[in-house]
Amino acid sequence: MDISLTTWLLTVLGLVVLIAIDFLIGRKPHEVSVREAGVWTAVWVVLAGLFGVGLLLFAGGKAGGEFFAGYVTEKSLSVDNLFVFIVIMAKFAVPLRLQQRVLLFGVLIALVLRAAFIAAGAAVLASFSWVFFLFGAFLIYTAWKLIQEARSHGGQDEEWEENRLLKTVERRFGVADKYHDTKLFLRVNGKRVLTPLMVVMLAIGTTDVMFALDSIPAIFGLTQDPYIVFTANAFALMGLRQLYFLIGGLMKKLVHLSYGLSVILGFIGVKLVLHALHETGVHVPEISTTLSLSVIGGVLLVTTVTSLVAARRSGRDAEAAERRGDEDRVDA
Repeated sequence: MDISLTTWLLTVLGLVVLIAIDFLIGRKPHEVSVREAGVWTAVWVVLAGLFGVGLLLFAGGKAGGEFFAGYVTEKSLSVDNLFVFIVIMAKFAVPLRLQQRVLLFGVLIALVLRAAFIAAGAAVLASFSWVFFLFGAFLIYTAWKLIQEARSHGGQDEEWEENRLLKTVERRFGVADKYHDTKLFLRVNGKRVLTPLMVVMLAIGTTDVMFALDSIPAIFGLTQDPYIVFTANAFALMGLRQLYFLIGGLMKKLVHLSYGLSVILGFIGVKLVLHALHETGVHVPEISTTLSLSVIGGVLLVTTVTSLVAARRSGRDAEAAERRGDEDRVDA
């Protein structure tokens, strides 16, 4: 899809305006209610849907289909990010009223860093088609690793460790001993130091980059159009803050999510390998965007249903075990 510089600038300007509106509405630190999170999650989903419909009307079915497939994939992978975001928030003991501010700036940092990743990935793929083999193999490996991790952890929370960049920043600037409302920097004994709020924002943003290592190749497996890759990532990330508060309590019930994501990543990895073979002149079938979207949607639906059923069964078993324990204590 040939996108003019004017269209790129207008798109970026539109996204900046949406982010500014989001910031102005939530500028006052407060605890986000489920109702507020639900309304704004719906708003971001509708905006993404309208953008996708616009691509369908003005750029054709292929572009629109690739956007929706990319958006759904990035959104589902972003949900997995929320597990780690919850751990980070707990590790830094972020007050509830400041969490929405952390996520807003953390996601903004992630969006800027992902844009750089996308630009680099598009340039590499345009020059070296064999990179599709590497992306495909990496996604298949990631899918297998995701299954292994899900089985080994048995659904328990993972520990989170600060990355090297974050540790370097903390050593270089120093960190205040407590939160100071929405302030990001302070002067302590004449020295400018970071507040814990700034540190946790950097933690959210830079940690997302690690997730981008599999999500960016995944969406390039669905479309090689940088414009669609960028906009799908942008809409998926910008609604992430509200989604955090909406399904935070539901996260522990999605016990099969990792398995579903592994299937999706493996499927896209195979799609990339087939595409690479096709580019080198080997006659192999290519997976269509329609089939990709159907598989991704189907896997997410099955994963969600089986997760909720398993969580309900586990809850009933826990209640039964608790009742048996009470009866045993009474008999004793």
